[in-house]
Amino acid sequence: MPLPFLTADRAFDEAVDDQALPFDDRDRWRRPYRPGPWRVSAAAILLLLASYVLVAAVIITVAGTLTAGAVCFGMALCVIACALRLLRMGTWVSGRGLRKVSFFGTRTTPWEQVASARTVQQPVRWLGLPRTVQGQSLLLERKGRESETVLPLMTSHDADFLARPDAFDRATDAVEAWAAEYARGA
Repeated sequence: MPLPFLTADRAFDEAVDDQALPFDDRDRWRRPYRPGPWRVSAAAILLLLASYVLVAAVIITVAGTLTAGAVCFGMALCVIACALRLLRMGTWVSGRGLRKVSFFGTRTTPWEQVASARTVQQPVRWLGLPRTVQGQSLLLERKGRESETVLPLMTSHDADFLARPDAFDRATDAVEAWAAEYARGA
């Protein structure tokens, strides 16, 4: 039994394209792909842990001291901030440039500095861990930089694309299209 109220903007059985709508503002930062199940699951587990810590903070505040409850509440806020940052990680594009958001920092490259964005076959880290496997990665080459210092924007085995090769192909095609459109025009 289909539930049309759950899918107001698209059909449930049809394949969903991850392409932006034509009326979307191209100057807004957007991720050209959806966060993967590994990333979303890790954030959900962190938020579940934060809810338990918040309940513990209330219990400690009522039964114990206010300072201990405040410390527990602060720990819960820290876990929530980590979960939100985990969901924010990834590659973002806009008309102004390309942005790589990692857990501890953000690096933005204007389109004027982009030489090319290309997909290559190479050993990549599995879920960001030290173990490497053979996979694909999207590399960003900047103008005036050595090609040996090229860091991958996304890989086929990171938390967004593990076991989702079609999503990786669509995402790299989208980023390469943005780079071709804006880097050449800059």
